[in-house]
Amino acid sequence: MKPALPVRGSRSASGALSRAVSRALPGAVGSSLFAVLCACAPEPESRTTYLDLDCQQPFDAQSAAVVSQAKLNPAPVEPAEPYRFYSSADGRTSYLVTQPTAPAHPAIMMQRARGTDVITTGCGYGDQAAYDQLLAYLDSLKAWTRK
Repeated sequence: MKPALPVRGSRSASGALSRAVSRALPGAVGSSLFAVLCACAPEPESRTTYLDLDCQQPFDAQSAAVVSQAKLNPAPVEPAEPYRFYSSADGRTSYLVTQPTAPAHPAIMMQRARGTDVITTGCGYGDQAAYDQLLAYLDSLKAWTRK
C-alpha cells in the first residue's frame, strides 16, 4: 500500500517534492532546480481590509482616512454629481463621500457585500432628513437591474 500523499503547502509536501527532484536530478542540479521552482511560485495574496466608519470622528478626518486607503479606486469625477464614490479593488466595499454641494453634506456612507447581501452604513454630520433620503437612495441602488 502506498503512503498517503502529503498535504499541499505542508512541510512534508515541500520536503517530498525536494526529495523527488533530488532523486530525479541528483546533486547540485536538483537542489538548484528546486530552489528556482520555489522562487517562481506566487505568494498567496493577503486579503485587504478596509476601514469601518467611526461616526465619532469628524467628517474631514474620516473622509481623509477613507480616501487614503490602499487598493481603493476612485470613480471618475462626475461634475453633475455632488458625491465621490470609492470602491475596493475586489468590489466588495464601497464608500460615498458627499461634496459641499450635496444636500446631505457632510456625510459618508459605506456599503459592504456580505454573501448575497449588501449592508449600508453611514455617518451623517448635517441635515438628518437629507441624510435619510441619501441612505434610501443608496439602498435603492441595490435592487436596480438593467432591463
